[in-house]
Amino acid sequence: MTTQDQIKQTIERKSALGRYLDIDSKRIQIEEEELRTHVPGFWENPKAAQVQMKKIKDLRNWIDSYDELDKITQELSLAAEFIKEGLVDEDELDQLYAKATEKVQALELLNMLRREEDSLPAVLKINSGAGGTESQDWASMLMRMYLRWAESKGYKTSIAHLIDGDEAGIKSVTINVDGAFAYGYLKSENGVHRLVRVSPYNAQGKRMTSFASVFVTPLVDDTIEVRLDPALMSWDTFRSGGAGGQNVNKVESGVRLRYQYTDPYTGEQEEILIENTETRDQPKNKENALRLLKSMLYEKELQHRLAEQRKIEDSKLKIEWGSQIRSYVFDDRRVKDHRTNHQTSDVNAVMDGNLDPFIKDYLMQFAQKED
Repeated sequence: MTTQDQIKQTIERKSALGRYLDIDSKRIQIEEEELRTHVPGFWENPKAAQVQMKKIKDLRNWIDSYDELDKITQELSLAAEFIKEGLVDEDELDQLYAKATEKVQALELLNMLRREEDSLPAVLKINSGAGGTESQDWASMLMRMYLRWAESKGYKTSIAHLIDGDEAGIKSVTINVDGAFAYGYLKSENGVHRLVRVSPYNAQGKRMTSFASVFVTPLVDDTIEVRLDPALMSWDTFRSGGAGGQNVNKVESGVRLRYQYTDPYTGEQEEILIENTETRDQPKNKENALRLLKSMLYEKELQHRLAEQRKIEDSKLKIEWGSQIRSYVFDDRRVKDHRTNHQTSDVNAVMDGNLDPFIKDYLMQFAQKED
């Protein structure tokens, strides 16, 4: 049974969040920002209008989330009074308490995502490690895991580019994840993921270890200025297709963008290669490739701007022993994050996309250090 002390603590946590998030100031700010949209000629500059509308949307997300929590805690408080009069039973009170606790925890987690890039959509890339079919199968399992996680959040996903494995699985995939705070949540997944299982591809039924890497960057939109030098770009086209041979040998809709990038801080040079086969429309694929390029350049700038956070290239560890951030041991029914020591025995739930406990623990331990 839910106790009065538990209810009191939940209400106190809600009130503390109202102070941390400065909700009263946000209410005033959103009124001021909405007034700016009523100025004549507001939509004559579409890019500036988009920036303004995004600012309003972000503010409204915070206010709506808090108001929803406030409503649930009020219902909980009333239910605690009504139970004395027999108007509410213990099961109803327990359900309300569980719902309120879940909302408090969700908003506390969201409170850790206050950096500029955290609210953006994300680009998630998975690469299989050495090991052939086994590691390629593991990469496809990770792809399914993240797609299921995104689906549970109500996020939209699209496959920007996918390379199938030689016999099974995938060699690599680039997924766009579109939803509020997608990057803020998924940045915790950057690194090498290790699988240990009895391989279905091994005739002797031996226990095998496989690796795959996950890299996450914020997906920028037209409201964020990123300068591209056309002179440093070159394009190729190719026939795109996938499993089943769809669109193969019909039209060169796939695009390959090469960008000769020079780091303005270190002078180091590298060629950025982006391939996009998202649609059968070549101009649309070019547009998508440019967006992915902007996202990569934006992330590089963020890494310099935030000196205390390790650079993204530093996180590209060798996909091998000793570099993994998380281990998935199927035989022992254990998934463990080596950064936070969070672990669970419910392997199936994790592979079905239940990543929130891992993400929460990561943000609890590391989000404060990033500010």
